[in-house]
Parts: sequence; structure tokens; C-alpha cells
Amino acid sequence: MMKLIGPFAQLVTLRGLATAGPLADEQLEVFVAGGVVVDGGQIIDVGHFEELHKRYPAIGIEAIAGQQTLLPGFVDCHTHSCFAGSRARDYALRVAGSTYLEIAKAGGGIWDSVTQTRHTTLSELARVTAIRANRALHAGVTTMEVKSGYGLDVENELKMLRAISRAKTLTRADLIATCLAAHMKPHDFGGDGTAYLNHILSDLLPIVHSEGLANRADIFIEESAFTCAEGLAYLQEAKKMGFALTVHADQFSVGGSALAVELGAASADHLEASTDHEIALLAQSDTVAVVLPGASMGLGMGFSPARKLLDGGACLAIASDWNPGSAPMGDLLVQASVMGAYEKLTLAETLAGLTFRAAKALRITDRGMIENGRTADMQAYPTADYRDILYNQGTMKPTQVWKYGETIR
Repeated sequence: MMKLIGPFAQLVTLRGLATAGPLADEQLEVFVAGGVVVDGGQIIDVGHFEELHKRYPAIGIEAIAGQQTLLPGFVDCHTHSCFAGSRARDYALRVAGSTYLEIAKAGGGIWDSVTQTRHTTLSELARVTAIRANRALHAGVTTMEVKSGYGLDVENELKMLRAISRAKTLTRADLIATCLAAHMKPHDFGGDGTAYLNHILSDLLPIVHSEGLANRADIFIEESAFTCAEGLAYLQEAKKMGFALTVHADQFSVGGSALAVELGAASADHLEASTDHEIALLAQSDTVAVVLPGASMGLGMGFSPARKLLDGGACLAIASDWNPGSAPMGDLLVQASVMGAYEKLTLAETLAGLTFRAAKALRITDRGMIENGRTADMQAYPTADYRDILYNQGTMKPTQVWKYGETIR
């Protein structure tokens, strides 16, 4: 049913902005006393509330009380939020001075999460994944990517992806699944990295494809995971099978982002170690640079060079990397606000990185702006000035969230 929602003290559309490069706050379109017309889950019109009321006199009104500011729903384009257990032990070791690799060698790290996830049922994984998705949804994240990668064998990777599929029935957020079976070579696999990746290609990805469990494939390119040469062969074959590609790239050492650009991947994610060379490669490509401030905060390391990426002309998205090890916080707005202060991002750049630019990393074009024809995924904050949202560094939360035009909070 068609309805008019408003009036909002401010309505920030994010429409008309470039998909790459720097943005000035003055470029933001902000309607004072704004409104939005929705129908069938889509935005039909947007503008000044009273003008819309006159244009659509016969439709119902969903009245907004008090001073509120409307934004598009956030898109979290990189999470590992399907997992079991905790890695609080890892955190204690890390803040006491142990390195990422030292913790992994001591039995922690990704393999610890693999062990706990393997021992958890599909139903329980679906339940906890949906709980996390609903928590994010109430914080304004209306679309969330969710990776596998804590199974690391055919049976348990399928269990994870099927759990993500089931979790979709337990939340109103949109969950986008990604197969990250190439997270690391499992400790209990007898062959080398190439043999393991070939095993995934022959025995796992065909089932993932046939069951429609995911249309995206990811790999971790790093000293503790897979080499660029191994990744190239794997991703080339996954691409032939019809999977869109994304790469865990340049977290501790470089090489992964160049591989992502070479293969036309949708995104290269992490980028903490990226140098001017990698920044130039990304800026000259259509691969989205996804930065993960939660991982930097969790690991106590520097942020990805977000300012340089934007100034170089890259499309920059910001995601939470929600996972049990390096980024357990899972609060996208807090992370983006803090990184924005350190990297000197404009408010427009941060908001773009959380919305339509993040959607581009998932190759989704129907959301991320309040614009005619877009999905009516929106969120309202208790302020008359949109600048308060990032100024409060994530402590201000939305009072209302809409998914496909329906209020979920």
C-alpha cells in the first residue's frame, strides 16, 4: 500500500553522488521537513513533506513524531557473523603482546573458530547468525554480507552456508552469502594449499552453485593462508563457474589487491598494508576498496589508508569485518565514525562508504540511496542535524528502521 512517511527534520538522500573518489559535505542533498513516498517496498518519490502531501492527497501518512533525521539503511559488505564460540583468550593474549601469528601457532586464531564451529549444529549456527543480523538491523544495517570459512571441509562449509540460508528466514535483514572455504588450509588436510583449493573447486563449489547457497567466492591472500599464485588459479576457476569474486587483500602484506584488480573482483577487502602502488591500481579499476576499521581496532594496528584511497580516485566502502577473533565488536557505525576521525573523512565520504558504495562492493544497485525506484530501506535518528550521527561516534542509534518500507523498529 502506498504511503507517505514524514515529516523528517532532515532527509539525507545520498543521491547524485559519485561512486568513486572524494566527496564534500556540501554535495549532500538534504531536505528540511522532508518526506518519502513508498509503495510495494520501493521508494516512489522523495522531497519536501508538504509538497508530497499535496501531490499524493489520497494516500495514507505514517507520521513521524519529534525531530528525526532520515538516512538510507546501511550495507555491511564484509562480515564473518556466522560462527560459534568465543576467542576471548586470543584477545587477552593479543593485548598482552602476542602477535596474530604467535596466537595462531599456539592453537588460537582462525583454527580455534573452525573447531568450535564444526562442533555446532546447523540449527544453532542459523540461530546465532540471525541474532547477530537482527542486532545489526536494529542498528540500521538493512543488508549484511555473511561469509562461511570456519568449516574448512566440504561437510562443514555446506553446513555454514545452509545455516546462513536458514538464518534468512529468521531475520528481516537481507543476508548475502559468500563462500570463504579458502580462508586458510585446514590443519587436518593432508595436501598442500594448491591441493586443498583444487579440492574446494571439485568437491564443494559445484554443490554451492547447484543449491544456490552463494554466488560469491572469497580467498585470504596472506602468508598464513594462500599465495597470490595459488589464489590466481583458484579464483580463475571459480570465476569460470559463475562466482563473483572478492579477496581478503593486503592485511599484513601486499599482493592480494593487485590480484583482485587483475581478475576484476568486485572488491578487495582489508588493505591495511596497501602502499601507493596498490592504491593506484585500485583507483584505476572498478574493484571496490573495502576498509575494515573493526579489524584495526581489534588488532591494535593502523587503519587502512582510506584518505589516500579516496584522493586517488578509488571507490571506498566501509564494513565491520564482524568476526570472533580480530573484530568482535560488530558495531559498524562506531567503527566507521572512529576511523573517519583518524583518516579525516568527510561525513559524506563516510556515509557513502556505508551505503551505496558498500552496495557496489556486493554488486547490488537497488539500495543505498533515498531515491525513486530504490528499495525502501531507511533509518531515522533522533536529531534535527545529520552531523550529530557521526559526531556522536556511534552512540546515537536509530529510533526507527524500515525494511522494504515496513517499520521493523
